Formats: sequence, structure tokens, C-alpha cells
Amino acid sequence: MNTKNICTKGIKICTPPLSTTLLLIAVLLLAGCLEPGHISSTAKIVCAPDNGGITLPDGFCATLVADSLGPVRHIAVAPNGDVYVKTRGKKGGIIALRDTTGDFLADIVKRFGDTTVSIGFPWETGIAVHDGYLWASNTVSVYRWPIPEDGSLVPKGKPEIVVSGFPAQQTHASKSFTFDDSGYLYVAVGAPSNACQVEEREKGSPGMDPCPILELHGGIWRFRADELGQTQQSGTRYATGLRNVVGLDWNIPDHALYVMQHGRDQLHQLYPDLYTEKEGAELPAEEMLRLTEGANAGWPYCYYDWQKNKKVLSPEYGGDGQKVGRCSLYLDPVAAFPGHWAPDDLLFYTGKQFPERYQGGAFIAFHGSWNRAPLPQQGYNICFIPFKEGVVSGDYETFADGFAGMDTISGPGAAKYRPVGLAMGPDGTLYISDSEKGRIWRVVYTRKADKEGTVREKE
Repeated sequence: MNTKNICTKGIKICTPPLSTTLLLIAVLLLAGCLEPGHISSTAKIVCAPDNGGITLPDGFCATLVADSLGPVRHIAVAPNGDVYVKTRGKKGGIIALRDTTGDFLADIVKRFGDTTVSIGFPWETGIAVHDGYLWASNTVSVYRWPIPEDGSLVPKGKPEIVVSGFPAQQTHASKSFTFDDSGYLYVAVGAPSNACQVEEREKGSPGMDPCPILELHGGIWRFRADELGQTQQSGTRYATGLRNVVGLDWNIPDHALYVMQHGRDQLHQLYPDLYTEKEGAELPAEEMLRLTEGANAGWPYCYYDWQKNKKVLSPEYGGDGQKVGRCSLYLDPVAAFPGHWAPDDLLFYTGKQFPERYQGGAFIAFHGSWNRAPLPQQGYNICFIPFKEGVVSGDYETFADGFAGMDTISGPGAAKYRPVGLAMGPDGTLYISDSEKGRIWRVVYTRKADKEGTVREKE
């Protein structure tokens, strides 16, 4: 076969016999057109009859990667398409998934990485594939394994401990993390508190001022990603005033860290004379924040009111739902959502498989919460925010919905599925995990495809 000009722009990948296809892929790899496990921006289209129970915009479809894995959290996809899922249960650990038949439904499922490195498994969340390693976190540490070079699905041996010494805590305990493009690791440390009251979640109890919890919690810590044996104390407190961050990602064009903050609870329950039942359900906002070193988002002294478009004093610190006071000094969000949607993951889309309007934008997994009761619950969806040249360029919109399986959700336990994790495949497709039953979807854009289901490249 003549390989001259085989990488020319606009080449169409057709569907010759299997032997010819394998030869073509091998030649393309040798010619430098493709990376192992990643066939340009093409993506094979395999659609479930009902998209696996969810709704998507026109032009998209979904297939199931796995089902009934049990409670799971964040997910990651390797360059060869293997999927790694963090579990939430007494056994803890990671589930590794591999498809060997080409239908994207995992036919090899293996569990590994149990109690050897962590405590508090019910809140394990963080996982990523980065720089040749599989990374994960538990409630007190971040660790990694080298990706096996022999093609094995499960990494060998015990993991390397990158950072340890995070405080063990009963609430907001997950240590989610992400990476920038300059060799740094960012770890979120949630605050084990609602509003830093002297008596936690008690009517009339004042807030501690200053809040001592912020010394080791309620912020983002930065570390070197290439150095082992670090501790929280040896890292840099990059940002503070963050009650609980589970979803975070680095925006490459903007060269900045973005996080999704879970807003505080119980405004109506703790202060019924200041907030109606409806106000307690809708407030405060769930915030998307753009963080730079030294940023302070204002928790616990302030919260963001998305209806008034301003940050106001918390009632524990003299607020009445109107006063701004010291809150004018703190960071405002770049986007805000109604209260108690529970944003559990954030992903900037860097692929090319989705249409141009999605490229560079942000997907957010809203897990749904409990503090809207007795009003119907909300969230339980995947939203999208468009970005242009690294900056928010429009309002948020619902991208994937129907996870709960009902229009009116009485409580989190009633939802059929609850989206919690997001990841992008090497072909630019979007993966979504569910924390209730352990279902995983793969979402693909179905632009014109041939009858064999292979998407053709744009000319």
C-alpha cells in the first residue's frame, strides 16, 4: 500500500473487509496519523433503542457501557478505551471495564485497589488517567499506578502515594482532584460543616468568626504531580472559602481552574423567620467559580443568591437575605444554578467528535440533593455551558435528562438513576456514570454515518 499523503485533510474512513481495515490502521499508526487507541476524531455509532433510559439533544444517542455495577462515583477512560470507575461502598476500590467485541458494552469486568491504601471507603470519588498513570483518591490520600505496558487491564502491585495526610472527616470527605497543563495536581478538601456554626445545624447558633475549619478544609490545595510522598502541609493552599467541591477541571484556553461548589443547606429550617420554605429550597446557588491562586469564595460568611445576582451575608454572620457587607470582597461565580442541584462533576470538552458549539464548553453532572424537601427535588441531569476562547459565552442548558425516571421527584431515594461522573473517551465521546445502580452511558454525536455505523470525517 502506498502511504504517501495518507494523512491528507478530509480522508474518509470507509468499511473495507476486516483484514484490510486492520492493515489500514497499522499503516496509519506507522505514518503518525493516529495514536494507539484513538482513531482521529471518528467515533463508531452504537445506539441503545431508548438511549439507555435518558433523553439527549437531536443528533446524539447513547449506548450502555455497563449496568448494575453497584454504587459508583467518578470515572476515567484510558487512551485505549478501557474504563475505570471509582466505587462507593464498604469494599471500596476501582472497577476496570474492557470491551473486546466492539459494541462498547464491557465484557470484562475486574475489581481491584481495595483497603490497602484508604479509610472511609463510602466517600471515595476521585479517579483519572493522566500522564501514563491511573490516579485515584480516597478520603485521606491521592495515589497512582503506572498504566500497564503489556496491555493488562488492571495495574500491577501497590500504588504510589503522591499526597497523604488529608484530614479524615465524616462529611464532605471525598478528595476530588484534577491537573493543570503545567505539572500541578489540585485537590479539593471539603469543609465538614454546613455554615461553621458553634453548634452544627442548630437554630440560632452563631457562626464562628473567623472560621477555624478553613485552616485545613474548605479549599483547594496544589501539589507537584511528579513528586511522591507529599503531605497536605507541604502543598499550597491555592484557594479557600469553598464549602464543598466535588467537580473540578482545568480550563486550558483560559489557563485557570474551575470548580463547582455545593451551596449550604437549611436556610428555611434554621431561620424560618428570614426565609420561606420556597426560598430555602431555591437558595443558595450552586456556583461555578473560576479560581486563581489566593482566591476566596466567601464560605461560610456569605452565599450567592442567583435570583438577586449577588453574594449576601449568611444569617449566622448577621445576614438577613439582603445585606452584602463583607461579601463584596469575595469572589463571584461565573455561572450560577438553582439551589441543591448538587454538582458532582465538571468536564471541559476538549474533543472534536461533538459539534463545534460544544467544543471548549463545560459539562456538569448534577446529582440531585435532599434539601429541597418538602418541595420536589431538582437536578438529576447533565447541563452544558458554552465557552468561547476560554470564557463563558452563554446560559446553561440541559444536555441529558430523564435519569430520575419520573417528572416529580419526591426525594433522592426515588430517583432511578443519579448522574455523578463524567469522562471523555479518546474518540471524543462522553461517558456518564450513575451512583444508584452503577449504569454507565457512552454518548456519541450521530452526524452522517454509513450503514456500518462508522462516522465519516468532515471534508
